[in-house]
Amino acid sequence: MVAAAVARRAGVDETVLDEVRLAVGEACSRAVGLHRSHDITAPVTVVLIEEEKAFSIEVGDAVPGPGSGTPLSGRGGAVGGPGSETDADSEDEMGLAVISGLVDDVEVRSVPDGGVIRMSWPATPVVAAP
Repeated sequence: MVAAAVARRAGVDETVLDEVRLAVGEACSRAVGLHRSHDITAPVTVVLIEEEKAFSIEVGDAVPGPGSGTPLSGRGGAVGGPGSETDADSEDEMGLAVISGLVDDVEVRSVPDGGVIRMSWPATPVVAAP
C-alpha cells in the first residue's frame, strides 16, 4: 500500500497502481521465501526511488548469489545438484514470471550480498498549483 501511495505521489498513472501494488507484493513474498528457505534472518529491503521521469522500487534479499550481475533465477536452494529443480526453484521462477508480467521495466540481478529486483514505471511529476 505504501508503494502505491508513493507511486501516486510521484506521478505514476492511476491505471497501473494496482500493478505496482501486486508487483511489489510478489517481489517481497519471493524475497521472504528465499530468506526462509536459506534460514536467513536479515530483513528484506524495499527502496522507493523517485526520479524526474520515473518511479522505481528495489526489493532486495540477502541470499548470496554467484556474483554481481548474475540473473537471480534458480537461487531457491537446489538439492539435487546442477540442473535439478526444487519446489523453491519453481516458486522462485513463478514469482519472477508474475513480476515480469506486471512490470514492463524490470531488472533482476545478483549483487555480492544478495539479490535485487528493480521495477520502474514512467512518472509525470505533479506540479503544485500556486
